[in-house]
Order: sequence, then C-alpha cells, then structure tokens
Amino acid sequence: MDALAENPSNVLLSIRETGVAVVQLNRPLKRNALSQHVIDNLTTTLRQLSRETAVRVVVLTSAGQSPFCAGADLSELGQISTVEAFERGWLKDLEDAFAGFRKPVIAAVRGFAFGGGFEIALMCDMIYTSADAKFGFPEIKLSTIPGAGGTQRLTKALGKHKAMELILTGSPTTAAEMERFGIVNRVCSAEEDVVDVSLKVAETVATFSAPAIGMAKQAVKAAEATTLTTGLEIERSLYYSTFSLQDCQEGIAAFLQKRSPSFQDR
Repeated sequence: MDALAENPSNVLLSIRETGVAVVQLNRPLKRNALSQHVIDNLTTTLRQLSRETAVRVVVLTSAGQSPFCAGADLSELGQISTVEAFERGWLKDLEDAFAGFRKPVIAAVRGFAFGGGFEIALMCDMIYTSADAKFGFPEIKLSTIPGAGGTQRLTKALGKHKAMELILTGSPTTAAEMERFGIVNRVCSAEEDVVDVSLKVAETVATFSAPAIGMAKQAVKAAEATTLTTGLEIERSLYYSTFSLQDCQEGIAAFLQKRSPSFQDR
C-alpha cells in the first residue's frame, strides 16, 4: 500500500513501495499557477524527499487531468516591485530546491507547461509529455522575461537562435517539436497515460544503487554548468568514487556470476 500525505491544498505527495515518489501540483482552478504558497510547499516537499532514504526517484506532475503549470500567479507577480524581488530573491528558493536535489526528478507534463511551469520542467532530469502538450515562454507579452532559469537552460539546450525565437515571440511550441530538439524524452500517444509511462521509467531507475544514481546525476549536471575539461575531471572523480561502493562490487560480481544483483545502497 502506498503511503499518502498532503501538503496544505496545493501539493500532493505519495510514496510508493517501489522507491518512487509522486509529487502533484494541485491547484487546478488556477491551472497550477505558481503562487508563493505553492512554491513554499513544493520546496518543502523536495527537502522532505531529499531526507527520505526509501525514495530514489521522483515523478513531478499535476493532479487529476489538470495542466502541468501555467507559470507564475500573475495576481501575486503584479504586486512585486523590483526592490522587493531583489530583497526576497523571488524564485531563487525554487531554483535552489531543484539545484540541491540529488535524486532524479522526472516531469510528467499534461496539457501545457508555460512560463515558470516550463522552467520547472527544464529543472527536472527527464521530461515525458502527453500527446497534446505545449510549452512556451509567454513572458515577453507581459513586458517581462523568464526569471527561473528559462533563458539559460533553454539556450544551453537549443542554442541561441531557437531560444531567441521562442523567448522573443512568446509563441508556444508543441511537445513533438520539443522532442525533436531533445528537450522532451518522449511524447506519449493519445492511448497512453503520461504518468504511467513516467512511473515505469522511474521504477526502472529506482532498481539501481541510490549512491550510483546520485553520482550519475551529478556528473551529467556538471556538463550543463562547466567547461568540458572541468566536467571530465568531475566525471573521473565520481567514477573513481563508485569503486568504493559495495553496490559496485556487488554489481560486478553479479554480472560475472550471471545472477541479479542485490544492491544495498552503500
């Protein structure tokens, strides 16, 4: 039986026996717009899951059939001044929560991910989508810009020219195009449930050694944030570190003995 918990009203959490946690944005009447309350509950949930040793992988999605996320809550955004934004570090808490989270996070996107919702998806480690999903940064239409890493992550992933087109026009794009550009891992068919597909991937990852999964994620993220030379050094250091894992010794022994490994996460 799954354990079920709910952070007040807008973020739902369930932890499965498979080692996968499902986090659902649950503000459907506002299309899961990111109020500070939602952000606070989401960051609190990530901190909780970071400490939960039984959890190896997280699937982040929306509750029911609601769209993934419409972006920032404009009723709140319209009240924030430049001075207040700098003082509060607006959205930095969200960025920090994902940046410091060492376990893989898979975004299961239904409907659309716009603005801050697209940025959250880009913060995740994999993205699976429904067939009709759309992505976009409409901020320019409000005379503002993406502010939670969107200009940086999208440019690193797509290159300057395509990122400029999407950000400067504010035009939405399809999941199929994002898959073609390598942003989306897979667009699910109309007959498939994107959450079910994401859960299968997450459950596969969760069968492996948690320390090794964490090191692999750290190495891949280094490629996004550093030069090739520095990234290679980080990768090599992490690679050598896996040799000290009992799970690595078990994995090699199991392969040589032609049996299934029994990882102990150490």
